[in-house]
Amino acid sequence: MNILKSTMLGLFFGTFGTTIGGIIGVKFKNTTNKSLSFILSFASGLMMSIVCFDLIPEALELAEFSKVITGITFGIITMIICDIVAQNKLRAKKNTLLKTGIAVGIGLALHNIPEGLRQSRVYKCLG
Repeated sequence: MNILKSTMLGLFFGTFGTTIGGIIGVKFKNTTNKSLSFILSFASGLMMSIVCFDLIPEALELAEFSKVITGITFGIITMIICDIVAQNKLRAKKNTLLKTGIAVGIGLALHNIPEGLRQSRVYKCLG
């Protein structure tokens, strides 16, 4: 039952931000590049702080330094490949915001796989 509860909480909080962002996006249709730039910068700052202050220290507790660096390097290479693929698919459109959205979407989807594994491990230890 703990896994079901954690899955439902993760689903709620994982989609909550996207839902709020979608509502704001529909409500304020005339967003400028300056405001979108600020929002993207804010989101990247949040993600960087989570990586630096939560994910990397936890990974260092679970594995040796070389494995953590290998994982980080593999993640960077994966995102570079996703960026190149998105850029090639959208070459005719020249829409950098769409390319960014696709790359972030792919990155979040890939991120959620090990994050789900981590959460299930935490709840197994608690239960």
